[in-house]
Order: sequence, then structure tokens, then C-alpha cells
Amino acid sequence: MPQVLYRPQRKDYILKIYKPEGCVFCTAIRAGKSEESLIVYTGKNASVIMNKFPYNSGHLLIVPNRHCEHVYDLSEEEYTDFTNLLPLTLKVLKKSFNAAGFNVGMNLGYAAGAGIPEHLHQHVIPRWVGDANFLPLIAKTKVMIENLQQVYERLEKNFAELV
Repeated sequence: MPQVLYRPQRKDYILKIYKPEGCVFCTAIRAGKSEESLIVYTGKNASVIMNKFPYNSGHLLIVPNRHCEHVYDLSEEEYTDFTNLLPLTLKVLKKSFNAAGFNVGMNLGYAAGAGIPEHLHQHVIPRWVGDANFLPLIAKTKVMIENLQQVYERLEKNFAELV
């Protein structure tokens, strides 16, 4: 049987990592829909926020308005609003960017790769044939064809039209 090293102080350190000192999503939601907050749509229980560091133009995040870490923390109404934003978001991205496909997903928890594990969010990333090339791999550089302000204007217009 392998030896086990117990170090209870490690738990204290790990728990401190997850304590938010100001959730970026909560801050944006409190600020309201604007180009500065990057919120392109706000519903009763969930919002759509542009990713400040997008993988592709139009990379969006569907976020519950209430601060919570897991899907099972949402009320039934919050869960319904959160999940119902996906079809609308896909339609807006299709209309705004003529996306040929989408990556949709969640990284639940720090160990799963979540960059902001303390506030549940779902990534919606538009994709096109040939949108991934060698440049991000070799030069660690991603070519973005529009800046965040241009993307915001396009998305805001189409969310308003489709809601």
C-alpha cells in the first residue's frame, strides 16, 4: 500500500484560490448592457457577454445573472432562462458572422479548465472552415478581423432584431 502524506494546510490554500475578490461577470452584470461591460443581451435571469479574450470573433459567454458556480445551483427558472439563451445566441452569431459551425461548452471547475470557475458560464464560439491555421500554434498569435467594439455593434443590433 502506498504511503500517504497528509497536509491539511494545503486545503486552506486551495480554498483561498477559489474565493473571488470581485467576479468579472457580476461586475459586468451590475454595470448593465453596454460596450464597456461587453454585455450584448440581458434577460431576467441570464445574460450574454462577449469574451474579452476571444478564440474567434463573436466568442460569447452565456452567464446566469446570479453568482453561482454550478448548474445544480440554479433554480428551475434560472436554468430555463440560461439554457434558452443558447438557440438565440446561435441565431445571432449565424446572422452576424455567417458562422459555418459552433463550439459550445462549459468547463465546470478549475480542474476542468475553467478560467473563471466561481461563476458558471457557457462558451459559444463561432467557427468557419479553415479558421484554425498554424499561426496560433507557431507564433502564439491569433489574427482577429474585427476589434471588440465592431463585434459588439454587430451583435447588439442582431440581438435587438431577434428578441
